[in-house]
Amino acid sequence: MKLYDSPVAPNPRRVRIFLAEKGIIVPTETVDLAKLQQKEPEYAAINPLQRIPALVLDSGEILCESVAICRYFEETQPQPPLFGTGALEKARVEMWQRRAELEFFLPVAQAFRHSHPAMREMEKPQIAELAETARPRAVAFAKFLDGELANRRFLAGDAFTIADITAFIAADFAKFARIAFPEDLVHFARWRAEVAARPSAAA
Repeated sequence: MKLYDSPVAPNPRRVRIFLAEKGIIVPTETVDLAKLQQKEPEYAAINPLQRIPALVLDSGEILCESVAICRYFEETQPQPPLFGTGALEKARVEMWQRRAELEFFLPVAQAFRHSHPAMREMEKPQIAELAETARPRAVAFAKFLDGELANRRFLAGDAFTIADITAFIAADFAKFARIAFPEDLVHFARWRAEVAARPSAAA
């Protein structure tokens, strides 16, 4: 088994945090995105979409997409549960994971990909207007989260889940997209500080 990783991108970090929470160690190989190694034939043969991460299983089968990789490890090592337990909790985690992905992580990623000079060779064409419209969307969701987190410890309830990992990596990556969150989002800030203090956040 081998995980193709990148230390600078948020999606591989999502997998690293997930694995750290599970206490799972997987051999890794770094793909240098700055050198466009993801576009070289050797890696393109592993993931034709030329994205990171990718997990090569012992069988030779390849899993791509960070949440799919996390879900595989959730099934192989259920404890601690990071996708919820029971029908209702699993559905609630899925709901918040989807919201964090589409309403927060996606606009942060769009703002970065369509404005940062380092992305010129990877995002063609870069659309400056898309970055400008994405930034307020990310801030609006942070404000929404602030209200929600006034009533509970984590996104989906009292337990830390994949939804928190997704929202946390988005919030952290926002600085590279030049997105600043209002200082009065006290519940959002409390949640970020709590997640950042978990040992897995350093993965």
